[in-house]
Amino acid sequence: MDLAEFTTFGIGGPAGQFVEATTTHELIDAVQAADDSGKPLFVLSGGSNVLVGDDGFPGVVVRVANKGVHADQAGDELRVAVSAGEAMDDLVAWSVDSGLAGLEALSGIPGLVGAAPVQNIGAYGAEIAQVVEAITVWDRRASQTKVLTAAECGFGYRTSILKSSRRNANVTGRYVVLSVLFSLEHSDLSTPIAYTELANALGVELSAKAPLKDVRDAVLELRRSKGMVVDPADPDSHSAGSFFTNPLLTAQDAQRLPLSAPRYPQPDGHVKTSAAWLIEHAGFTKGYGDGPAKLSSKHVLALTNQGGAAASDVVALAREVRAGVRTKFGITLEPEPVLVGVKL
Repeated sequence: MDLAEFTTFGIGGPAGQFVEATTTHELIDAVQAADDSGKPLFVLSGGSNVLVGDDGFPGVVVRVANKGVHADQAGDELRVAVSAGEAMDDLVAWSVDSGLAGLEALSGIPGLVGAAPVQNIGAYGAEIAQVVEAITVWDRRASQTKVLTAAECGFGYRTSILKSSRRNANVTGRYVVLSVLFSLEHSDLSTPIAYTELANALGVELSAKAPLKDVRDAVLELRRSKGMVVDPADPDSHSAGSFFTNPLLTAQDAQRLPLSAPRYPQPDGHVKTSAAWLIEHAGFTKGYGDGPAKLSSKHVLALTNQGGAAASDVVALAREVRAGVRTKFGITLEPEPVLVGVKL
């Protein structure tokens, strides 16, 4: 079975063995069976943040498909336990319809709930870490279920202990997410708007609040304009979203950037800059590429499969872009998607 049909890139060769886990017990059993057999393991979530090589994955692929949402009132907040196999945007839509604030700025992000905390997904000034209370995981090393508090998850910019537990070429780390516990606030208004582009779209000041539905609608429109909402009819959305993370630089390195380069000071003293700005100013324009893999015509940060692209095509384009940025600015961009059977 080719893994291409389970990824938003539409790219990927066959799985050596494919197991779909529709319950939490099935998920644990499948992971444990693979570990007991000594075969390589790839736990596949929504496939929206992964590039699978043309040769596929020779080991066991376990696809997460467990479902369930359970909510409990806790003071002024609602604690919502969500199984890893639920679609992330379905959860966001439900929260907005239910008058629960905290997830609205994450509207339109593809993939499943279980993958969201692994790389601490974020957009438009919000991160999933802001509303995660705890995560129930299967600890492959200890062969037992554990509950990790948000503090224990080590959340950072597009990372967490769940992501950093991967070792060497392993694409699945020590912890496999079974469910996520969120704390959401009862409110018809959003959390404070923390991103200028979104504030402008809503016609409000930064740090202001806006009706939940207005925020969701505005975020979806912004994402669609950049090809960041999965749409079978839009080749620009056949991607893994942003292919490179925004670089975190030391203050000294940030001083070497051109004066016009974006700079976002971080609490730890680092300075974040824009990968998209670096790519554009290194000479790579929207739609760049002469093969089936191209930069999106809407957003240079997305590498896309315009039809018939192989993983090797995407890798070649990614290497070209990364080399161009390194030559121009001395900065090496880091890929955001999980790379399975391919290397940059």
